[in-house]
Amino acid sequence: MNTPRWYPDELAHAGSEHTDPDYVSGYDRKAGADPDEDLSALLELGLGADGTLVDLGAGTGTFALAAARLCRRVIAVDVSPAMLDLLREKAERLGAENVECVRAGFLTYEHRGEPADFVYSRNALHHLPDFWKGLALDRVAGLLRPGGIFRLRDLVYSFEPGEAGRYVERWLAGAAWRSEEGWTRAELEAHLREEYSTFSWLLEPMLEHAGFEIREASYSDSRTYAVYTCVRA
Repeated sequence: MNTPRWYPDELAHAGSEHTDPDYVSGYDRKAGADPDEDLSALLELGLGADGTLVDLGAGTGTFALAAARLCRRVIAVDVSPAMLDLLREKAERLGAENVECVRAGFLTYEHRGEPADFVYSRNALHHLPDFWKGLALDRVAGLLRPGGIFRLRDLVYSFEPGEAGRYVERWLAGAAWRSEEGWTRAELEAHLREEYSTFSWLLEPMLEHAGFEIREASYSDSRTYAVYTCVRA
């Protein structure tokens, strides 16, 4: 894709640590992501042997490789070469020949073949400011067939501005003590300062404006994470 000069560098927005092979090698242990809940939700919505799924911000491939056992074609998209290198190693080790790795982001991925049945994204959209989120969500809708499903899991603030101090401090108090065990308070504080998680009451109209019907939305007790199941109109 020939991107305009005014487009951002998505790799730069992703954070320098995601390009560091040493950091990436320990990412799965740190993130502790379990794909089962999202896979179960998508199976109930029709994910099956004939389906095509695009994982945007696939990272080291925890979800993409699990989904590959259940559907025909999985495209794992990420901007980080280090993440994709590890994903390819894992796919080869598992014999997951139906997983395609593509170095791109929300703003640059060019889908080839039939429209996707499902798009999945976990903890990646928050790397983009709101203007670019709007463009990204419009592009996600363009990947999907009518009636296709977008499952979005991300850091989203479902509190009011006046409640920010209370909820943020509560969230930070639950941070991991050591970096290798999860995200520390210092890392969460850096997220708040330097990345672009947004309020649910801003993100949800963006989803609808992009042409999605929000079928289900759930929010963590900390009010800092949200999960959306959306259908493309």
